[in-house]
Amino acid sequence: MALVKEKHIQFIKSLNDDVTEQMIEYWLSEHLRLNGIYWGLTAVLLLQEPSTLDQQEVIKFVLKCWDLKQGGFAPFPRHDAHMLSTLSGIQILANYGAWDVLNEKKQDLVKFIKGLQLPNGSFQGDRFGEVDTRFSYNAVSSLAILGELTKDVTEPALEFVLRCQNFDGGFGMVPGAESHAAQVFTCIGFLAITDNLHHIDVDKIGSWLSDRQVESGGLNGRPEKLPDVCYSWWVLSSLAMIGKAHWIDFDKLEQYILSCQDTENGGISDRPDNECDVFHTCFGLTGLSLMNNEKYSMLSIDPIYCMPKEVTKKFDKWKQSTT
Repeated sequence: MALVKEKHIQFIKSLNDDVTEQMIEYWLSEHLRLNGIYWGLTAVLLLQEPSTLDQQEVIKFVLKCWDLKQGGFAPFPRHDAHMLSTLSGIQILANYGAWDVLNEKKQDLVKFIKGLQLPNGSFQGDRFGEVDTRFSYNAVSSLAILGELTKDVTEPALEFVLRCQNFDGGFGMVPGAESHAAQVFTCIGFLAITDNLHHIDVDKIGSWLSDRQVESGGLNGRPEKLPDVCYSWWVLSSLAMIGKAHWIDFDKLEQYILSCQDTENGGISDRPDNECDVFHTCFGLTGLSLMNNEKYSMLSIDPIYCMPKEVTKKFDKWKQSTT
């Protein structure tokens, strides 16, 4: 089965074109809006069709999500800032090369992010207190992009992340929580960004991750669960960061992802014949990019930051220009 590239581009474009104030789905998904824009933008950038989304309109919306009081990005205008949407806002602006905007907001962003770190090294998602290893990754990823990642943040955060590793090699959202592939990505990503991968047994965690591939070729997030296209990213990127991506059968995984496409209307779903959405479309495409971007005429994805490598290569240059 082939990748229906043009259908996917039209699918993502339609998500923006079809929005009306009467759509209940639009309002029920406010809490994911900025994340959704990041997922859609990542997809069209990988497909080398950046003009699918209006750059100025996207940046304008991101700035509407700025929480002036807290200094971070909210998922939707007039919502509270959150760590998840803050990273998405930073990634969107960085993808568009809007370094001037990031530089203008940088001081407030750094204050917001560092203000969510607790004495035990963990990070809250927002001022309401939920703790999760996702937020540890969000924090160091955001600070690294901004060129503001310092040891006073990473050293206590490292202790917390390492306490979230389990006997099977995987990681949970907090110490003692069940290993989950998405949490493994956040923790390995944290360790990669902070140059701390030497703290883990890569063979052990690589074995746990490679065991996520099931008979259909798809990947699941935990033992005995159904496969889901999004784990094509969470599992494979984690393996790529530790040099074990080849432990997955690429041919079978590619076919699984392609079987989840809607070949008529575009988009990718979690499993074959299910409803497509921008989340699974994004992570199906990032999985394909990790395996063979040239085969699908896609940009190469950075497994650490989940952004095109041509963007992440510019991080150091931008940092130097703002110091």
